[in-house]
Amino acid sequence: MEKVLFFGDPGIDDSFAIMYGLLHPEIEIVGIVTGYGNVEHIHAAHNAAYILQLANRQDIPVISGATKPLTEEITTYYPEIHGAEGLGTIHVPESVLSIPIYNFGSIAAILINYGKDLTIVDVGRSTSLAIAFNLWNDLMLNVKGIYFMGGVFLEVGNVTPLAEANVYGDPIASKIVFHQAKNLLIFPLNVTNKAVLIPNVFDYIQANSKNPFHTIMKPMYDYYFSAYQKLNPSIEGPLLHDVVAISGLVNPNFFEFVHRTVNVDTYGDTKGQTFADFRLSSISEGAHIALEIDEQKFIQDFIKIML
Repeated sequence: MEKVLFFGDPGIDDSFAIMYGLLHPEIEIVGIVTGYGNVEHIHAAHNAAYILQLANRQDIPVISGATKPLTEEITTYYPEIHGAEGLGTIHVPESVLSIPIYNFGSIAAILINYGKDLTIVDVGRSTSLAIAFNLWNDLMLNVKGIYFMGGVFLEVGNVTPLAEANVYGDPIASKIVFHQAKNLLIFPLNVTNKAVLIPNVFDYIQANSKNPFHTIMKPMYDYYFSAYQKLNPSIEGPLLHDVVAISGLVNPNFFEFVHRTVNVDTYGDTKGQTFADFRLSSISEGAHIALEIDEQKFIQDFIKIML
């Protein structure tokens, strides 16, 4: 059983990733750290709490993460992609607002309690994770691994021609994580752009699913797909960016990795660009970067878990 401390900014694809983790028989989510990103941090926290409420898993703490990037730049949110509150047209019920949100220091107890058995999955801005490294460096270096969704290598970005949204949102924080994390696995746009959930596959899941999220999945999916169609009318379905990272934890055979030191530009026209030396003569060290994905196996697994 993989013990997971989940960092994210739910967000529709973050929410599907949390659902996947809660439903997967080999994953035990032991905490969810929510921060700014797709939506304001308070909406991200309430969305995570709502998903846990639906799953009857209020035993899992929701922990308040970063509210702004380390650079203190003005934060851009994405209501056109995720909705005003992060779940498309869905508004969390008032009962969720009374669910306790724990302070950031609660992370330390989880790090101590699970130690080398703990894996961190981060699918949002890197700010909260970077702060955790600064506060509890020895404990963070003791975790089993860190699975990070973000960056792009030798391909175009999704917020600038060169940068992916999570890294671009706080490149200084991402740089801290890239340079300090041990056993870091990165799932960039190179693979997440291939994780397409087409309508007939989703409709099959929706028609046959018995999971506790059944009532909210369709409005979330419809909003998300509509947003992608506005950006790219020819797209076949929305992208499950964040599900890729948590799926990679239990399905490493779905991916092909290269082992390279990763860097990131932190300012100027190339802000948020991730890069590594992919020449044949380069040294195999640093992070494990997923550059290929078996998208059929990924989607088949997603169907199996979500039913």
